[in-house]
Amino acid sequence: MALLQVEGIKKSFGKTQVLKDISFSLEKGEVLAIIGSSGSGKTTLLRCLNFLETPNSGKISVNNTVLFDGDTKNNMTDSQIRKNRLHFGLVFQSFNLFPQYTAIENVMLAPKLHNKKLKNGANYKGLTKPGEIKALIREEALALLDKVGLSDKIDSYPCNLSGGQQQRVAIARALALNPDVLCFDEPTSALDPELTGEVLNVIRGLKSSDSTMIVVTHEIEFARDVADKIIFMSDGVIEEEGTPEEVIGNPRSPRTQAFLSRFNG
Repeated sequence: MALLQVEGIKKSFGKTQVLKDISFSLEKGEVLAIIGSSGSGKTTLLRCLNFLETPNSGKISVNNTVLFDGDTKNNMTDSQIRKNRLHFGLVFQSFNLFPQYTAIENVMLAPKLHNKKLKNGANYKGLTKPGEIKALIREEALALLDKVGLSDKIDSYPCNLSGGQQQRVAIARALALNPDVLCFDEPTSALDPELTGEVLNVIRGLKSSDSTMIVVTHEIEFARDVADKIIFMSDGVIEEEGTPEEVIGNPRSPRTQAFLSRFNG
């Protein structure tokens, strides 16, 4: 059974249909790269998966548990939406760090808020004493910052970090609640070319640690090297899907061929 199952997702804004019957699945430990021109629906798809947008129809399941079913026509409560979001981590294009917090405080924030929302009698990872919980959250945040190569920047504020460093903090923050699926929305689009490599190397390292990831990217060679499967989106539909060799190396669709021709030569 697939870790993530997406079935028939549709999303419209007013009369504009942005997603038109999107379906795919992802196994645990797989990396999916989504490529396509701006306006093809890639970011809207990620926002639907992370419950920042509500699809008009379709179904989203994680670990065989249905998180969203458009056929039920039931409005999700804020509590249900927050619970569903725990299955996904999202790294935005523009970092979205809290400027008033240091790197480690940014990474610790979500676990601290999650702990506060636990009901009376519940525990945080087997702990109930506030001091022990705070120490564990800090210990895990330190480990994550070390994982992205920023153990020497834990007390730095975002304004004192480069764009690449800020994005690496954002990756550590997205990992803090141990999501089932880690999503990246054009993680290098706001970076200068010389800073792009350091972020892509962190994502490569996450692949080797068996993380399940969806990466929306224009970095075609990166997608070829790292992804297990690739989806090419065009005009709100999945135009082509397959392995990197199939989609990038031997595309069948004229739309895919035209898109990839921009990156050749």
